[in-house]
Amino acid sequence: MLEKLNESVAYIKSKTSVEPTVGIILGTGLGGLVKEIKIINEISYEQIPNFPVSTVESHSGKLIFGELGGKKVVAMQGRFHFYEGYDMKQVTFPVRVMKLLGIQALFVSNASGGVNPAFEVGEIMIQNDHINLFPAHPLIGKNIDELGPRFPDMSEPYDSGMIALAQEIAKELNIRVATGTYAGLTGPTLETPAEYQYVRNIGADAVGMSTVPEVIVARHMEIPCFAISIITDLGVPGKIQKVSVQDVIEVANRQEPKMTAIMSQLIARI
Repeated sequence: MLEKLNESVAYIKSKTSVEPTVGIILGTGLGGLVKEIKIINEISYEQIPNFPVSTVESHSGKLIFGELGGKKVVAMQGRFHFYEGYDMKQVTFPVRVMKLLGIQALFVSNASGGVNPAFEVGEIMIQNDHINLFPAHPLIGKNIDELGPRFPDMSEPYDSGMIALAQEIAKELNIRVATGTYAGLTGPTLETPAEYQYVRNIGADAVGMSTVPEVIVARHMEIPCFAISIITDLGVPGKIQKVSVQDVIEVANRQEPKMTAIMSQLIARI
């Protein structure tokens, strides 16, 4: 893998002089943060050696290099999902690349289903933990010692300092936020009522199809992580309705400016 990583990094460095300290992964309907970035270079995934190519309609599929909040950043506009048929090493490959490009913090956004009865559609949830329910793990196989330890600690998957600062920023901006645990499942089906109840019973507040593999790999490389979810639909008994991808995108788009405001301020202040 190191050879492939180095090949990808060498290509990217030949196309941009930006040396990012912050990595950003943008979720479904949550690409608006890109408008806040002073863009210097854009590189399509298709051009980068060894990079997967996003197959999801709502994901653009490019790396964006620029400045945000006084920081040099690299943003993934479009992420990769296990349900697209990629293995976990492919899903998380870009996180490895971003580490080798120099990032010192990773910011992740996603759209998710809420299973906490206190949540409403459009709720913004800062993740303070996760439950990995994927059937595969991104660190299975031979460990690459140059990247991280065989048995990485996961006692703090999401950085407590960044969570506290984001809560402070949200209060300043008068934006309601919740904190909670995100359960990661494969998809692409949305959950059944019994599955929603199951993830609630085991301690989750929201459920989605991403984020967990990326954060595991980031923590393997000792990158501090911050993740934020927009609750686009509810898996709460009595509130479960039929949901389309378009419904998810519409809710995400509506709440996205609030999430962008929090993320932009947070990146500026770390």
